[in-house]
Amino acid sequence: MTKLTYIAFDGTRFDVEAENGSTVMENAIRNSVPGIEAECGGACACATCHVYVDDAWTDAVGEPEAMEEDMLDFAFDVRPTSRLSCQIRVRDELDGLVVSIPERQG
Repeated sequence: MTKLTYIAFDGTRFDVEAENGSTVMENAIRNSVPGIEAECGGACACATCHVYVDDAWTDAVGEPEAMEEDMLDFAFDVRPTSRLSCQIRVRDELDGLVVSIPERQG
């Protein structure tokens, strides 16, 4: 299992154990992490699972694909480390990943 940490806008931390192959968004929903709405269910068709990847993890997570970049145009307060959590697949290399949730979703 891979450990993920979500930091809500109010600073509350949520530490969860995630199975490899699942997504950061799926694990947020399974563990009732507030602030991740995931209206499209993970189809990269909305921007309601927007997160900020911690600076220490940006290289390991990688860059968004073109379709994700297009969807990020609809997200609230996009930053250089913005990603859609439905597009981040959990794998061993992401053990300890930290993501922050914006004040609101797009």
